[in-house]
Amino acid sequence: MRAFYITALLTLGIDQLTKVVVVHLMGLKYVGEIEVFPPYLMFQMAWNEGVNFGMAASGSPIVKYILIAIALAISAWVYFWIRREQPQTLGMISAGLLIGGALGNVLDRFLYGAVADFLNMSCCGFYNPYAFNVADIAIFAGAIGLILFTSKKKGA
Repeated sequence: MRAFYITALLTLGIDQLTKVVVVHLMGLKYVGEIEVFPPYLMFQMAWNEGVNFGMAASGSPIVKYILIAIALAISAWVYFWIRREQPQTLGMISAGLLIGGALGNVLDRFLYGAVADFLNMSCCGFYNPYAFNVADIAIFAGAIGLILFTSKKKGA
């Protein structure tokens, strides 16, 4: 479980640190967009009140608390599942990524009322209008890792 705890804490810490640096210290919340390596990487401020790509965003406080409850329920389920199943190290790391990322976005909803998204990537003539954050990357990678690295034990 040590790999899980370390990964979850590091993921949560890196997510929140990047948000403090980019959104607050670099002033992205005021300027809206910062060119980093255009068009491949831009910092583009987006306050996401919904789920992926802003779906289900209503600005309603009740929706905010429903989304927080869902994220916490899924995180609790994953936590108790990995405690019971005791996957190998890559499975534990995957769970830590997923839960650390989910908690980062939950913390945003408490602090700001919305998730602070700021990473925007486009390539090869394709303009991507959406922004995401480190927590989103961790959630995605963690979910894929759980699928790949938590299969049944050999011989079962």
